[in-house]
Amino acid sequence: MIDAHQHFWNPRVREYPWMDESVAPIAREVGPAELLEAIAPTPVTGTVVVQALSSLEESFELLGLCATTPAVLGVVAWVDLAAPDTAEQIARLQEHEGRLVGIRHQVHDEADPEWLLRPEVLRGLEAVQDAGLAFDLLVRRRESAAAIAVAERMPGLAFVLDHAGKPAIAEGQWAEWTAWLSALAALENVSCKLSGLVTEASWSLWREEGVDRYAREVIGRFGPSRTMFGSDWPVSLLAADYQEVFQLAWDSASGLSADERLEVFEGTARRIYQLEY
Repeated sequence: MIDAHQHFWNPRVREYPWMDESVAPIAREVGPAELLEAIAPTPVTGTVVVQALSSLEESFELLGLCATTPAVLGVVAWVDLAAPDTAEQIARLQEHEGRLVGIRHQVHDEADPEWLLRPEVLRGLEAVQDAGLAFDLLVRRRESAAAIAVAERMPGLAFVLDHAGKPAIAEGQWAEWTAWLSALAALENVSCKLSGLVTEASWSLWREEGVDRYAREVIGRFGPSRTMFGSDWPVSLLAADYQEVFQLAWDSASGLSADERLEVFEGTARRIYQLEY
């Protein structure tokens, strides 16, 4: 089975702006050895590592870790989508060791909620499409209209919604989340990651806050062939261990057939990210 969303980082080597006191337990070096230990008790044998910083240096580093860690099947990296040489940046990453399978930008950190629709960013997304890569959408409610618009505008680009759009589970958000989730699910070029939900709930209370309801909604809206499991490890450690996160996703897919479950836990990620496995 494939975990389509996990991270590596080392704050001793580079600074991560989002790494404040609130995430102190994970503000430490996290690498392949710890990942392999985390997935060992589960059926997961392959992963996709995802960028955590707007840095080409990190992108090349992740590709290097991919090349030397057989369990890491691909990298969703960062490039400067607003730069005039986005295509050249992507080409350099594709020429590097390791396997580049997608691009991501932390859109929800941009001041402009319509950042995705800027002409220079659209040009960058065209370069992602031309390179045959997927694009991970890291957005919340504030950026949802732009995310829907760009996915409609670029039907040839495979978009992957990270963390189900980060619904505010701790605040009980439901109706407005399901409304814009449904709008994205209606677009055949958009898939969704069943990931990141335990940390959108109250960390110590996620078991009581109905996280499984949100997970089942994702599967129901996107269907097994456009839903993929992701742990969001080690961010997920703020609320739960790896086995708990896997079990939550597995149980949420209990209403599916064996073949449909396999789509969520392997097939969708393999297809969207064109993984060799």
